[in-house]
Amino acid sequence: MNRWLPWPLPALLAWGAAWLAYAGLQRWLPAAVALALACALGTAASLLGQGWWRRGLIAAGFPLSLVLTGTAAGVPAWAWLVPLALLLLVYPLNAWRDAPLFPTPRGALQGLAALAPLPPDAPVLDAGCGLGDGLIALRQAYPQTRLHGLEWSWPLRALCALRCPWARVRRGDIWAADWGGYALVYLFQRPESMERAAAKAGVDMAPGSWLASLEFEVPGRAADACLRGEAGAKPVWLYRIGAPEA
Repeated sequence: MNRWLPWPLPALLAWGAAWLAYAGLQRWLPAAVALALACALGTAASLLGQGWWRRGLIAAGFPLSLVLTGTAAGVPAWAWLVPLALLLLVYPLNAWRDAPLFPTPRGALQGLAALAPLPPDAPVLDAGCGLGDGLIALRQAYPQTRLHGLEWSWPLRALCALRCPWARVRRGDIWAADWGGYALVYLFQRPESMERAAAKAGVDMAPGSWLASLEFEVPGRAADACLRGEAGAKPVWLYRIGAPEA
């Protein structure tokens, strides 16, 4: 949605759809149930937003507008826990320290195989796969590999599995999972996560395997290679596990 419509049209459309759903569902369902379903629609629409703040605005806009207008005065107090629960399901608190659903841009990993060649059938992990944009980009770059995704949020994990049926997508904590056995681990995290990621890769992964990070470098370590696409594209920093640090 965000690729074709300028901001704030995606938010206005999502809020309008939630309002229409709420108004229509009240004819057949209790107000609390109508609220829950309308909030679920708004939260689902937030996944199509670009950037964490815009997603938050899309998800929170409908319930906030109900409060400000006083339209839902008859809704029981406990029902207001529904929007919060939905947000926590999609954006769990323990995942907020990591990248909050930053999708990999289309074509961002084209040319990666030339810098980090992998044998056919090599296992590759997208750590924090979200909705699957990174897995899709990895498949374009490494069509012969076995792709795996790991995502903490179970709704995102389910949606990612639907988008990427050719990948094995599991729910789990990327920091608790074992990265051993993967020929390449791909990340699109925060800058402050990269030192931790490099340390984990150095412990878990076999010498000769690769850690790939979109946009953010490992502090204090020179990358072994860097993929730079077109002007304005995010770089992909590559680190060979077991290679001497510069």
